[in-house]
Amino acid sequence: MKHLILILFIFFYSYNSWSITIPKDGKATFDFIRKNKNIGSITSIFTEEDNKLKIHTIVDIKVKVLFIPAYKFFQETTEIWKDNELIEIVGFTDFEDEREYHIKGKDKEDNFIASGMDGELILDKSIITLNYWNKNTLNQKEVFDTQKGIVREISVNKLENEIININDLKLDSEKYTLNASKNPKDLNPFPEYTLWYYKDELIKFLFKNPKDKKIVTAIRSNWNNN
Repeated sequence: MKHLILILFIFFYSYNSWSITIPKDGKATFDFIRKNKNIGSITSIFTEEDNKLKIHTIVDIKVKVLFIPAYKFFQETTEIWKDNELIEIVGFTDFEDEREYHIKGKDKEDNFIASGMDGELILDKSIITLNYWNKNTLNQKEVFDTQKGIVREISVNKLENEIININDLKLDSEKYTLNASKNPKDLNPFPEYTLWYYKDELIKFLFKNPKDKKIVTAIRSNWNNN
């Protein structure tokens, strides 16, 4: 149960070959479903100002067993993008086992200077975050994990398209699997994700809990195709 934290990739919505696609209402929300129960949500707010894009995301998960709180997780992150480049990030992650991480990152000259679980990191200025809402993540070899403030290597496979039903709509969606490297400080291996995109927007994803093998699914709850 406690390893549900691994689902928190955090954030969602898409890029189209370095052209950011902002949801029509400037907001994207997902519901987390586990064992046919809603256990939480992710909400991202997209705001454009002064030629910059701010993406503010909150992940809030609470699991109860027989009405007794059994697990909770909270994450809040703000990213600033300019000209399709990540220029700043500030975040906070609160795990149920008393682990807390304050994540920071900012462009400085020719590097992206970040900090988190592994201390200060000097990264390539072109690095982007491990955010499934950003379809360009699928084209990367290394990404910055906003949950812990570390770098992970990733590998992606394209599968056959699949029809996904949302709000009584049948969406012919691109389907991918994504795997990421394990950090020595991780408690468990990073789970394999399955991701579905419709017109470059993430509409669904799932993963299998590495510990109990139960599937956690996230479905876009405010989809608006008008």
